Amino acid sequence: MSPFNEPVTSQTARQGTALALVSMLSVQLGAAIAVHLIGDLGPAGVAWLRLAWATVLMLLIVRPRAATFTRRTLLIAVGLGVATAGFTLLFMSAIARIPLGTASALEFLGPLAVAVTKGRGRGRLLLPALAAAGVVLLTAPWAGAVNLTGVLFALGSAGCLVVYILLTQRLSDELDGLAGLAVSIPVAGLIATVVAGPQVVAHLTPRVALIGLGLAILLPVLPLIFELQALRRISASSFGTLLSLEPAIAMVLGVAILHQVPAWTSLAGLVLVVAAGIGAARAATRPATPSEPVPVLCQATAVVE
Repeated sequence: MSPFNEPVTSQTARQGTALALVSMLSVQLGAAIAVHLIGDLGPAGVAWLRLAWATVLMLLIVRPRAATFTRRTLLIAVGLGVATAGFTLLFMSAIARIPLGTASALEFLGPLAVAVTKGRGRGRLLLPALAAAGVVLLTAPWAGAVNLTGVLFALGSAGCLVVYILLTQRLSDELDGLAGLAVSIPVAGLIATVVAGPQVVAHLTPRVALIGLGLAILLPVLPLIFELQALRRISASSFGTLLSLEPAIAMVLGVAILHQVPAWTSLAGLVLVVAAGIGAARAATRPATPSEPVPVLCQATAVVE
């Protein structure tokens, strides 16, 4: 029996919901803690440290074999690594300039856009309008309070995330397991090393290096484990709906850890983005079968941000 077809009971549904929420908490907790390292290493340096440790962990856990890949799947995995490096570097640059909740909501526009294109019915017109209104409220252009460069970095991260999702879908159609990530993460780590590594190594201390290891465990290792277990217990539609709450979790952690108290306009914008995400998840996802990949909104997790 496919793990996505296990019988769903109230107990397994609760377990799946809890695992999904813990996964998102791990992702956003890692992002919030990473903000504290930006003063030591800079945004690119923090992204490099996370990707470098993630490379080591992924190679130790998965141990990819060359025979697993064809020329086509290897090229897709390499492209996936480029996209991973792009959204990681850009997202770190964004949260160095704008609140975590705002950056997370703006980056979420990437998977939301892909999910909307897969949807059906009137929602395909309504949901983008909701999301656009949310972005306007989040950024409040009339007030000039939000750093425009940070907003552009977050939107660039969302664009890279679109490429990531599309390549992940293509790779999952042709390759089983985590083998693709065992190539894409090292590629991303290599790119981050070229961009930031040489300038950062001199500033590393044992403390900072250990914090970087902890961040890599928080993202992507723990989310990967929790998400796979969650998808064994709840439908992809339910998982996608829960995933839509991630920007809200980011904003809560931004308040609790970073003391980034949002304005009412930001809260209203977040509500609209989350509502658009829930609508897209309901329209574009369905319980997966052995012959169908997990839908797009459920794939935009784990190594994102």
